[in-house]
Amino acid sequence: MSRSSKVVLGLSVVLTVATVAGVHLKQRQDQQRLRDGVIRDIERQNRKKENIRLLGEQIILTEQLEAEREKTLLAKDLKKHDLR
Repeated sequence: MSRSSKVVLGLSVVLTVATVAGVHLKQRQDQQRLRDGVIRDIERQNRKKENIRLLGEQIILTEQLEAEREKTLLAKDLKKHDLR
C-alpha cells in the first residue's frame, strides 16, 4: 500500500470515527433535552395547580374580608342612628 493511500485510509477512519462519535453525542444531548422538557412541563403543571389553589384561597379570603367590612359598616351605621 502506498503512503498516500495509507494517509487517505487513516483520514477516512478518523473522520468516520469522529462522525459516529459526534452523532452519538448529539443523540444523547437531544434525549437529555427531551427529558428536561418533560421535567419542566411537570414542574410547570405543578406550579399552575399551586397557583390555582392559592387563587381559590385568596377568593375565599376576599369574600370573608368583604363580609366583615360590610358587618363593620352596618354596625357603624347602626351606631350613628342610635346616637341621633
